[in-house]
Amino acid sequence: MTGAVSRTATWATLGLVAVTAIWGSTFFLIKDLVARMPVADFLAVRFLIAALAMAVLFHRPLLRLSRREWQQGMALGAIYGIAQLLQTSGLEHTSASISGFATGVYVVFTPLLGTVLLRQRLPSVTWVAVLLSVGGLALLALRGLSIGYGVWLTLASAALYGLHIVGLGTWSRPGSAFALSTVQMIVIAAICLLATLPTGPSLPPDLGAWAAVLYMALAAGAGAMLVQTWAQAHLSPTRAAIVMTLEPVFAAGFAVTFGQDALTWRMLAGGALVLAAMYLVELAPRSSAVKAEGLHHEV
Repeated sequence: MTGAVSRTATWATLGLVAVTAIWGSTFFLIKDLVARMPVADFLAVRFLIAALAMAVLFHRPLLRLSRREWQQGMALGAIYGIAQLLQTSGLEHTSASISGFATGVYVVFTPLLGTVLLRQRLPSVTWVAVLLSVGGLALLALRGLSIGYGVWLTLASAALYGLHIVGLGTWSRPGSAFALSTVQMIVIAAICLLATLPTGPSLPPDLGAWAAVLYMALAAGAGAMLVQTWAQAHLSPTRAAIVMTLEPVFAAGFAVTFGQDALTWRMLAGGALVLAAMYLVELAPRSSAVKAEGLHHEV
């Protein structure tokens, strides 16, 4: 029995590493797409495709969900959908690498929200992590004496992602993980469609844009949500959250590799401080584990 549990945890960890790389790859793709089509339209098309695919695959488990589970999935989907709108809007006004690191600050927000909502004791070392993350963001994003509009939007989305993690960690169960993911995706698609009113969503402008949207809908959308919810039901919070800290590293790596961003000392130093804050929070001793810290998401 112990061996089976260990194998499941290993596969869940490997799955999260792969998904984190996929999430990281979307930042520079989205940066290009939102320059050619409105944010809400892109998100509506992306998540509508993902929701339809998941509804077809998991319509039977959906019917077995209780009313309470439907309500939980809808609440989680609403939080995630609003976070997506904020994050993608922020990406219009900042670089892909900075957006990736700013989004990753959800790992700091999560224990703060867990303390407030779940009445958990916040270790003093967490405040050190908050200072480190603020310093890292200053190096990454501060221009003069102000932080850019796009970074503020991204930080707001990171706070909502932290809230999503808290809820998902509390409500996700192995037996209903896929159905709960599907409910979330349906609600995310509905919120993004509402954001395109009164005209409704415009379609991607060319085949290249369609290919990118399909990749993000099926791999980074439906597939990532399924793995995220399933893995959170099988991994310890600390282990999963540490894996998730790879996301901003992948985001910056892809942005630099594909020539969208130049590698600078500010990116290296600021990114190192943010990653240090993330690991410090997750490795900090605490009287009781925050069940909700298990997993992100991402773009």
